[in-house]
Amino acid sequence: MDTKTREWAANFAQFIVDSPSCYHAAASVAKRLDAAGFRRQEESETWDATPGGHYIVRDGAVLAYWIPQGATPKTPFRVVGVHTDSPGLKLKPHPDATTPEGFKHLGVEVYGGPLFNSWLDRDLELAGRVTTRDGRVLLARTGAIMRVPQLAIHLDRTVNNEGLKLSAQKHLHPIWGINSEGDFLSFLADKLGLDNASEIVGYDLITVDAQAPNFLGAQGELMAGGRMDNLVGTYAGLVAMEELVANGGPTDGAICVLAAFDHEEVGSSTCAGAAGPILEDVLRRTHDALGGTEETFRAVISLSNCMSSDVGHSVHPNYSERHDPDNRPVLGGGPMLKVNAQQRYTTDALGESIWEKALVDAGLKGQVFVSNNDMPCGSTIGPITATRLGLLTFDVGIAILSMHSARELCHVQDLLDLSAVMGTYWHGAAYNGKH
Repeated sequence: MDTKTREWAANFAQFIVDSPSCYHAAASVAKRLDAAGFRRQEESETWDATPGGHYIVRDGAVLAYWIPQGATPKTPFRVVGVHTDSPGLKLKPHPDATTPEGFKHLGVEVYGGPLFNSWLDRDLELAGRVTTRDGRVLLARTGAIMRVPQLAIHLDRTVNNEGLKLSAQKHLHPIWGINSEGDFLSFLADKLGLDNASEIVGYDLITVDAQAPNFLGAQGELMAGGRMDNLVGTYAGLVAMEELVANGGPTDGAICVLAAFDHEEVGSSTCAGAAGPILEDVLRRTHDALGGTEETFRAVISLSNCMSSDVGHSVHPNYSERHDPDNRPVLGGGPMLKVNAQQRYTTDALGESIWEKALVDAGLKGQVFVSNNDMPCGSTIGPITATRLGLLTFDVGIAILSMHSARELCHVQDLLDLSAVMGTYWHGAAYNGKH
C-alpha cells in the first residue's frame, strides 16, 4: 500500500472516531468545510449565492454547495448524495431500569436494521445530541460505559447448532452497573458539565462501538470499524469537495453539491432526510438567489443529475452462493455501480454512461453489484431523490463485508478510489450534451 493510500485511510479512521453519531458527523464535516473556506448559510437568513463554497447544517444532515464564477439560472446542479446515520440501539425516554439482582440496565430501541448479535459483548458508548432547559443543543458522548452480555454457552447448549435468537425487547438491554448509585441522566449531566439532570430537556443518543477502527491483513489493506455505512460515502465526498475547491472547481461550471442526509436507515422521511425537503430547499433557494424562476428551475433540474453513494455487498467468502453468479464485486475491486431492475437502485443506461465517464476520467476500473434473484436487495437515497426531485440518479458505492454490523469491513484502496471518482464526476459528467 502506498503512502497516500495509507494516510488517506488513517484520516478516515480518525473521521470515524470523531463522528460517533450523525450529529457529530455533521459537525466534523462543517469544521472541515470552514477550514476550506466555505461559508455557513443559516436557513433563517437571506440566501447567499455568491461564487464559492457554502453549506447548511440541519439536525444530523449537512449540505455543501460550490457555486462557480458566472453561475446563472441556467447553471445545472451536480449532486453527490450520502448519509450520516448508521443502525444501532437508540436510548429510550426514562432509560433507567434495575433488575431484582441489582443490575442497572439502560432501555434502548432498535434504530434501523442492525445485526443484533454484532452488538453483543462489545464495549459501548452513547453519542448524539442533548437539548437543555436554557435552549442549547450540545453534542454528547459518554465514552465506553456499557455492554450487552451474551448468554454463556453452558446455559444455551443449542446455540451453535440451532442459531442465536434474540428478542429486541428482552435481550438487547445494555448493562452499565450493578448495585451502584446514580441514574443515567445525572451521569450524562455531569459529563456535559451541567449542574444536574433537571437541565436536560431532551436527547437523541445512539449506541456506538467504543473500539477505534483497526487495519488488518499483511499490508494493512483491510479496515475494520463502525459506521462505515455510510461514513464511507460522507468522507469520500468531503475529501472530493475539498480537492475540487482547491483545484478551482469543475471545468464546465456546474454547481456542485454534497448532500449528506440524515435518517437513511429508517426511511429518510424527516426534515433532514432525503425524502424531506432539505435538498430541494438548497437547490431552489440557490437557483432563486441567482435570479431563477419556477420555469427555469424545472429546466435546470432536467439538465442536472445525482450520484447516490452508499456501501454495497462484497461477495462473502463463506456464503458465496448468496450472490449473483456472474456479478461478483469484492473488497479491493474498485468503486461499484449498483443495479436493480425493481429500481431499488436507480441506475439506468444514462446513469451508467455518466459513471463510466467518471471512472475513465479517474483512470480507474469499477465493478457492478446486482442481487441474486432469490435475495432481494435493500435500497438507499437514490430512488427517493429521483422521485422527490425528478433528478437523473444512479447508485454507486464500495463493496464491504458485515454490512449493518457494529463493525464493518472494507478495503482501504476502495475508499480512495471512490473519492477520486466523485471528484471526476463533479468536474464534468456530461452525457450527449445533456447530462
